[in-house]
Amino acid sequence: MTTSPNERFDVYTAITNQIITAIEAGSGDNVQLPWHRNGGSIQRPTNITSRRAYRGVNTVALWAAADACGFEHSIWGTYRQWQEKGAQVRKGEKSSVIIFYRDLDPNESASSNGDEQQSRFFVARASRVFNVAQVDGYEIEPSEPAVDRIDPCERAEQFIVATGANIAIGGTRAFYNRATDSITMPDRHRFVGTETSSASEGWYSTLLHELTHWSGASSRCDRTFGKRFGDNAYAMEEMVAELGAAFLCGDLGITAEPRADHAEYIGHWLRILKADSKAIFAAASAANKATEFLTRLADTEQREAA
Repeated sequence: MTTSPNERFDVYTAITNQIITAIEAGSGDNVQLPWHRNGGSIQRPTNITSRRAYRGVNTVALWAAADACGFEHSIWGTYRQWQEKGAQVRKGEKSSVIIFYRDLDPNESASSNGDEQQSRFFVARASRVFNVAQVDGYEIEPSEPAVDRIDPCERAEQFIVATGANIAIGGTRAFYNRATDSITMPDRHRFVGTETSSASEGWYSTLLHELTHWSGASSRCDRTFGKRFGDNAYAMEEMVAELGAAFLCGDLGITAEPRADHAEYIGHWLRILKADSKAIFAAASAANKATEFLTRLADTEQREAA
């Protein structure tokens, strides 16, 4: 689906259709962030001795351990492996469990029946490993420089700057802080994309999501949802922000058609609000007002700067 430069992308109808499709398909319960949110390292966990990346469930297990403990590096090893490197695991440090499969010779198996040709057996074994942050006496080698995978969109960059929003980049979270009236974005190199979006799409849609939140401040659109939504006001605001991001991505040419992950996010929040059949209409109206406000703000700033 393509549009001419002066034609407004009819993202409202398209997004509505995407929402319906996503909900009917049951998607949206496990949405995937387009950046590595947790931990200081985005690299695959690697063994100190073999220098090979851990695989399968061990990758997930060690990422989870790094997240829980705040480890910033991806190097792991057993107690003995660290000793062999001249390092010492500090007293009191807790290990993380991984699984490996031992190739068991058929002759060692109790099920052996004497046949000359027998199947090979693999037995699961647990191993305990420690992160480099848990040892003394090992100097971490300089890591490769972080890769910025984001392809700049000049139109979007000009739009974002022209809003005048205070945007800081750094860390692992994306959020709008009402107290400081500022937006914080994760480090650019953390954006690696998802199955449904590129790193660039993830970066801009996330920033435009937070910019939509920014538009709701009392000095701007003064967006509140009152008693009607009660405890679900947060879910309502999130749906507005994601709709706003979707609309702006279409308007700014970041995407040529609605992305599946927009629909998944919106569908997730909509299910929280399923008791109110008109929630999506209220959210779409608020998102439209937000995008129109941001567009007017950017247009005014750009005209004054010309």
